Amino acid sequence: MSAESVSIRRARRDDVPAIVAMLADDHLGRARERVEDPLPAVYDDAFARVDRDPNLTLIVAESEGRVVGCLQLAILPGISSQGGIRGLLEDVRVASDCRSRGIGEQLVQWAVTEAKARGCNLVELLTHQTRTDAQRFYKRLGFTASHVGMTVRF
Repeated sequence: MSAESVSIRRARRDDVPAIVAMLADDHLGRARERVEDPLPAVYDDAFARVDRDPNLTLIVAESEGRVVGCLQLAILPGISSQGGIRGLLEDVRVASDCRSRGIGEQLVQWAVTEAKARGCNLVELLTHQTRTDAQRFYKRLGFTASHVGMTVRF
């Protein structure tokens, strides 16, 4: 499979198990996600909230009927930067057996194009400091390390 055989589309409810599996497929996600059959109802509830919000778009990369990647694009209107609109990329994932084939790049390029079309003047993303491979990937795509992120959990 190559990026040429991949299509990008809006996620559907039946994609949620594949999305959760990709989110859980690393050292951080294993501790955060619950991959069970059936999935806990919280995932259906979360999908419904995302799906009905006009400023959120959950997309998947699909090849031969299989979901092989995903990301969420958030459009954030604001007052700062002279009322600039930002795009925020979240939860960018490619199935572990499909990495290094251009699928992640295709997903990110789709999101950047969509953000521009929706009036964004920049696109930002967060990646955990331990995800050094992801940081190299984003730098290769033109992103620069520009912020220090902080988190408080409840």
